Amino acid sequence: MRRTGIELRVVMADGLTESVRDERGAFDPDFVARVTQALESDDGKHARSLTRDLHAADLAELIGNLGQDERVRLIALLGKNFDVEALAELDVAARDELMEALPNEVIASAIKKLDTDDALYLIEDLEDDDQREILAKVSKQDRAALTRALDYPEYTTGRLMKTEFVAVPSSWTVGRAIDYIRTDKSLPDNFIEVYVIDTGFHLVGTVAVARLLRSPRDRKIEAIMDEEQTVFKVTDPQDEAAYRFEKYNLVSAAVTDEAGRLVGTLMADDIVEVIQEEAEEDILHLGGVGEETISDSVWETTQSRFLWLFVNLATAVLASWVISWFDATLEQMVSLAILMPIVASMGGNAGTQTMTVAVRALATRNLGPMNAVKVTLRESAVGLINGLVFALIIGAFAWWWFSSDGLGLVIAAAMVINLVAAALAGILVPLALHRMKVDPAIASGVFVTTVTDVIGFFAFLGLAALWLVR
Repeated sequence: MRRTGIELRVVMADGLTESVRDERGAFDPDFVARVTQALESDDGKHARSLTRDLHAADLAELIGNLGQDERVRLIALLGKNFDVEALAELDVAARDELMEALPNEVIASAIKKLDTDDALYLIEDLEDDDQREILAKVSKQDRAALTRALDYPEYTTGRLMKTEFVAVPSSWTVGRAIDYIRTDKSLPDNFIEVYVIDTGFHLVGTVAVARLLRSPRDRKIEAIMDEEQTVFKVTDPQDEAAYRFEKYNLVSAAVTDEAGRLVGTLMADDIVEVIQEEAEEDILHLGGVGEETISDSVWETTQSRFLWLFVNLATAVLASWVISWFDATLEQMVSLAILMPIVASMGGNAGTQTMTVAVRALATRNLGPMNAVKVTLRESAVGLINGLVFALIIGAFAWWWFSSDGLGLVIAAAMVINLVAAALAGILVPLALHRMKVDPAIASGVFVTTVTDVIGFFAFLGLAALWLVR
């Protein structure tokens, strides 16, 4: 496989190259069509030739672009040439569809070749009967590890960790540890740390592989190990692990059970996925679309979006109710109805800007009780300055458009009030929800928009009723 710019190509059996991605990095539809054609004609040789040099992540993306029957057919045609790592790279929706379609024997064969965390990803959402049937077909060691992992709560380090790691007693010498690593075939292929344990399998330290290889063979492990380390328990939330990995620049970390015994390890590649998932979740929640994926069905997508659209409808009715208080004022000055959306729109956008920054700062723990007042004052100042600047712009515009200095002053004053209110709502609403242990990314948008709409309409129409209408 070779890359030309960002365009990915695979080398065919006849020496020619096949384009997999276009110049923008997107999956080439023509390549997918050629794979589909090979599947329809039951041409296993051509299917293997097309996919032979694909990375597991690219193969997973290809599978995601195929229909359910085509996915199963591709795996069947590739046979032993199928890279099972691709299954662990599938998004949740594609994984669930494929796991439902594949025979349990095929799934069991795949998880035998995967690390425990990847194997767990494939079976964790299957029915209990299917899980038991699949686990019955794997080794006792794998079965025990997966069964134990399934007992841990979702979204914890126990579900995320690998149970394949290297551990040696502190009393061993460097030479004995190196010989053990070289000769024991059951150890994982890739690791960067050796964990040091006592006789009860409690973690007492770690040794980087580089330090182990550079130390004299007769040196004791306890003399070269690091006692200070970041350790997680199996019940720790995965977002807590992601935060500490990012903060302390960790590459790997040990995981212990409630008794302090070493049971697994977390790797940076697993944490990168968690960080990506958390960021993606925040973005989706800010848009009020839940945890949907691009491959969800029409019904699943509709259900995901309905609730917050309904809540938004309720808040829109509230804003309309506020407008109804000033129906007489609107009847006397049609210009108010023309300018009214400007005030609400500016407040909504300003509130969304502040809210987005606040929600992300809460997620990354850069916003908390220690700096909440300072950040609130800063956002209020920003809202006031922007309000004054845009008040001058819209006030002058309204004066020119409707030849009314009073109308210009009213909309200018309403603009200042609403942008300050938007800034306060954008910071205080997420803080309040976070304090109540409600995800601010989910609910902040609706409440902030409600505040800016209600205050914007009330300020603009109320000031107009006081100053302009007689």
